[in-house]
Amino acid sequence: MIGDLIPYLAPTVVLLLILGSAIKILPEYERGVVFFLGRFQGVKGPGLIIVIPGIQQLVRVDLRVITLDVPSQDVISKDNVTVRVNAVLYFRVTDPERAIIRVEDYGSATSQLAQTTLRSVLGKHDLDEMLSERDKLNSDIQEIIDAQTEEWGIKVANVEIKHVDLNENMIRAIARQAEAERERRAKVIHAEGELQASRKLVEAAEVMSSNSGSMQLRYLQTLADMSNNNSSTIVFPLPMEIMNTFMNSGKSTGKGGFGGVSGDGETQQPGE
Repeated sequence: MIGDLIPYLAPTVVLLLILGSAIKILPEYERGVVFFLGRFQGVKGPGLIIVIPGIQQLVRVDLRVITLDVPSQDVISKDNVTVRVNAVLYFRVTDPERAIIRVEDYGSATSQLAQTTLRSVLGKHDLDEMLSERDKLNSDIQEIIDAQTEEWGIKVANVEIKHVDLNENMIRAIARQAEAERERRAKVIHAEGELQASRKLVEAAEVMSSNSGSMQLRYLQTLADMSNNNSSTIVFPLPMEIMNTFMNSGKSTGKGGFGGVSGDGETQQPGE
């Protein structure tokens, strides 16, 4: 009985295998590029797709954003400094037809293009620009790669430089440069403070010279400050009128306020 069914079971199994290979299910993030006898027929998906085995061929294309790690590259900067730079690239397929037909392996081609563009762009900048202007460099690299991969139906979303590795000598040189820059800024700030203080002192002197009472108030304030300190110095304040009297007396005699020496060598006292 079973032997009689074998001739009928074999075609059925073959038919099931053919149907199984003909039925394709594509998720939402995939598309299928269909070729009919080697010629492009169309892009299908997502969902259930039937492909005739041996006559039609289906190539799956992922439409999600792909993260591509760009290997480390030796870059010589514009100021002749050798550094190792690596980056990460984010891209996605926007046109499955061109991504399959116009380039053999769009992933490998994009990676090679990213490596050459990375070396070319960074080689036009100084080391300081590589370290301080990464956003601008990322934007420049992204625009160049995106313009060339557009022909392949690929959109480059973003490029990020991850690491810029320096040798030990260059790291020490940068540290010395940063320290010198901090010292320069400190000296400039100190000089600006001295300049502002000197200007304020000049303004204060002008105000005090225009008002004689302000000088006496300042004199009394200084005495009060000295009295608050623990000091053994004894200060005897003198009125300003007494000092003016001595000064005027010296001017009237032309010999000083406390006496002088006459032409014959005798000492004279004030008033003689």
